[in-house]
Amino acid sequence: MKPALIIMAAGMGSRYGGLKQIDTVDDAGDKIVDFSVYDAMKAGFGKVVFVIKKENEADFREALGDRISNHIEVDYAFQDLSDIPEGFTVPGGRVKPWGTAQAVLSAAEKVRTPFAVINADDFYGREAFTKIHDFLVNGNGENEYAMVSFILRNTLTENGYVSRGICSVDEEGFLKSVTERTHIEADGEKARYTLDGGESWIPLSGDEAVSMNIWGFSPSFMEELKNAFRDFLSDLPKAEDPLKAECYLPGVVDKMLKEGRARVRVLSSSDRWFGVTYKEDKDNVKRSITDLKNKGIYPERLW
Repeated sequence: MKPALIIMAAGMGSRYGGLKQIDTVDDAGDKIVDFSVYDAMKAGFGKVVFVIKKENEADFREALGDRISNHIEVDYAFQDLSDIPEGFTVPGGRVKPWGTAQAVLSAAEKVRTPFAVINADDFYGREAFTKIHDFLVNGNGENEYAMVSFILRNTLTENGYVSRGICSVDEEGFLKSVTERTHIEADGEKARYTLDGGESWIPLSGDEAVSMNIWGFSPSFMEELKNAFRDFLSDLPKAEDPLKAECYLPGVVDKMLKEGRARVRVLSSSDRWFGVTYKEDKDNVKRSITDLKNKGIYPERLW
């Protein structure tokens, strides 16, 4: 069976404002996620599952699902704050979603094949989808996963800071760890990050391999997520801020790596990532899309 693609699209984008996942980026009315679905379909994926908020379903169906459902199977899963295992309760005053691990877990009943996971508002390029698809169809072991890394300088914006997972990779091409840096800025051809709100900076070369949340997993990984989410909720009362703590997908993978229970093949992409982290990024995205169409990489109309 063809692998599936889970697209995390439940976030509203606080720094951007509004539902940026269905904001158009070209004159044909396409969104960034349209290009991801198009590239995934060309690479050989057979199904797309959008993880969204239930209240956004009608908007997503109109803006995305109905347009592409004639070309690839489309399904929906709903990330909900109240969707937690029996025996747990949502802390009073909590409104923030539970994070990317729960987002993927919410699609567990929709996926029975090896699957990839991406963000809805990131443009990854054809190479990333081809590499992750080929990995998924080659029958890797149950606990052998993959991620596509990008070159840090190819993922920065000139309009502010970004959060990136900086990867440590061993000599055989397997992931050793992912270190989240939540405030990285471009610094000429290089980059820098801060841990104290900008009072001091640590330099980066710009050549670092970074995670942009494009992962490939076997179906059994859903059980790992289920257990990790329960552990997260058990530890929540001890969290620094129980109203904002999140269970992150990379954190689940990193824990498995440290316990020696998984291996993650790092598949590198030389494509330039782009996305709309800030409203000011949109013009650059539009120019990039136009350039790719002019080069014949994408047709004038995708669907």
